[in-house]
Amino acid sequence: MSKSLRLSEKWFHRGLWGVALLFAWFLTGLGNTIVGDLPRVESKRSLESFIEPSQRAELKAQIKAAAQAKEDAQAALDQAQLKWQSAQADNRAARETFENWLATRRVTQRSEQDETVLKRTRELDALRHAERNASQAVEKQQQIVLDMRQAQQRAQTQLGQLESQARSAFDQSEREQQMRVFGYRLALTLPLLAVAAWLFKKHRKGASWPFVWGFIIFALLAFFVELVPYLPSYGGYVRYIVGIVMTVLGGRYAIHGLQRYLERQKQAEALPDNVRRQELDYDLAQARLAKGVCPGCERVTDLKDTKTDFCPHCGLCLFDRCGHCSTRKSAFARFCFSCGSHAGPPKTDEESK
Repeated sequence: MSKSLRLSEKWFHRGLWGVALLFAWFLTGLGNTIVGDLPRVESKRSLESFIEPSQRAELKAQIKAAAQAKEDAQAALDQAQLKWQSAQADNRAARETFENWLATRRVTQRSEQDETVLKRTRELDALRHAERNASQAVEKQQQIVLDMRQAQQRAQTQLGQLESQARSAFDQSEREQQMRVFGYRLALTLPLLAVAAWLFKKHRKGASWPFVWGFIIFALLAFFVELVPYLPSYGGYVRYIVGIVMTVLGGRYAIHGLQRYLERQKQAEALPDNVRRQELDYDLAQARLAKGVCPGCERVTDLKDTKTDFCPHCGLCLFDRCGHCSTRKSAFARFCFSCGSHAGPPKTDEESK
């Protein structure tokens, strides 16, 4: 902010910048809402939508049926194992009893007990047979559980193959959808950026500059925040190429701008001194003088030296004499600080006569 501006003018200037930022904030909020709703124009598809519904339903039913059958078979297996363990325990207990009884018989050598030996032997055979039946029942249930587990795994494998085949189509659809949404973003932000560039070139110093700068800020945010982060990567090639293109365009604009500026300065320095001073904006000239640079060529000049009346670089008059009191003053002052009269050009010798 120039020190030559009035205090109220400074605050008005700051207030106008506040208007620009507030305008940009509201525009950005509206833009965020619009850009956020852009993906809704595309229907969101899931992986299941790329699988034949009848095949998927059939495999799901097979998996569910196999799981239920495996659960039932497992419950039956648990029961069969309990019966088998019970039969084993009965057989062991009977065998131990029979062996103890045989030991007693050998001691007594009583022949009338031979029939009892045969009876108990038959009982042991029956117990062994029951144990074998229980073992076979366990093996049968284990086979059923294994069959159901394998059936479930086969159905899950088939479903996984279907999903794997569908995933490539799903990924391709996702990429195409992302590119379409990116195209919508691009179609929305590029015109904004073009309008912002035109406003910057034509109207950034006009009376409505707060709204112009507010729109420019909004367009830059829309491009660099709402568009650039969603650029497709493709391994980084796209973003690097876009960065190179933007750098080249920005660099060319800066180079041409510098060349135009130097050409304007060269043409301005060729004009007469009074014409150059009249074309300079008063506030701009005062701001440059406050920085210790020449208002015309913007080169550093020792303005504190009382002997320096002209710029040593471009020859622009920096200090002259008041036309009324002949006090040395700034050539860009509107009034003489010594006598307060209008700072007109100094009188010539003929005008004094």
